[in-house]
Amino acid sequence: MSFKRLDPEDISISAESVVAPLWSTDTKYLTTFYTSSGQVSSNTGNYFYEIYENDPAESTPANVQFAIAFGDRLGRGAVPYNTGASTKTPSSTIYGQYRNLIFGDEDTGFMFSTFEADYFYVINVDRARYKEKLLPGSFNLKLTNGARTLHLTDNSRDLTTVSYVDAGRVYDVISGSDGTSWDGGTGFTTNYGSYGKFLPDVGVIVLNGAALQLNGVQGVNLGTTFGSDGTDLNLDKFYQAIYNGASGSLQSEETISSNFIFVRVRNSEFNYSTNPSNITSSGELRHDVMINTPQAYITTVGLYNDNNDLLGVAKLSRPLLKDFTKEALVRIKLDY
Repeated sequence: MSFKRLDPEDISISAESVVAPLWSTDTKYLTTFYTSSGQVSSNTGNYFYEIYENDPAESTPANVQFAIAFGDRLGRGAVPYNTGASTKTPSSTIYGQYRNLIFGDEDTGFMFSTFEADYFYVINVDRARYKEKLLPGSFNLKLTNGARTLHLTDNSRDLTTVSYVDAGRVYDVISGSDGTSWDGGTGFTTNYGSYGKFLPDVGVIVLNGAALQLNGVQGVNLGTTFGSDGTDLNLDKFYQAIYNGASGSLQSEETISSNFIFVRVRNSEFNYSTNPSNITSSGELRHDVMINTPQAYITTVGLYNDNNDLLGVAKLSRPLLKDFTKEALVRIKLDY
């Protein structure tokens, strides 16, 4: 074994953005959406669904792609936890949960452009799917309710500056595709601001319930109601609009940092084998040819710290012949 100290110029650091399909189908588009019948019929089914790419009752495996939820500031559209606190319901809990996640406090309201909404629908992408963050401009969602269809995207490509909240970057959800509005204007509704908020750094899309409720070309007349007996099924109405639209696309984005370490082997270095079998019991070279014309094969490069602790090992794809007439450059790449 031979050692050589690395010089500062032997180490280089780089970073690159890697974009990949988000869904477990390894495609940008997801066209099938299923729920679990067991979950839908449970108590949590009134306010929380996990969405699969295959029917979990018939396919193995069926992987969760994202979850949807309904939140209301006043706790409407859900059964109260108890009669003594009639405004405390799962929908009010979800409203508060996402308010804390996105804004980091308990007082900020959900402003969609100039309109403050009391209720919303949430799409929460499975954490393992989006890795580091979602890719702005890749969000497309088609919602269909009867004869009404709405195409939603984020407005990342229409912006010149990016806004931030406690959860990171935030974009408006507008009517359009691939990050751009279709109408040549804002892509917003007339009276209810934007259709929602796209938060790529936490994998969350919050949709403005009032905008989805609109009739005509600007909405899908979702039919949200605000009872307290658990019969509203608002979340199922939202799921059906996604299911009928049968088209959603997203991509993940992550920054891969790499350390490049260049191990330079000059012609005069590492020509003698350190294999103990090359030495006789009396301490002499076993083969005379190794005295004047030695040869060695480089198979492994070890990375050590100043305390001689082995930190990493790089294996060459094949042994590299080394003698006094040859030099070598071994590039080691460490991704993290």
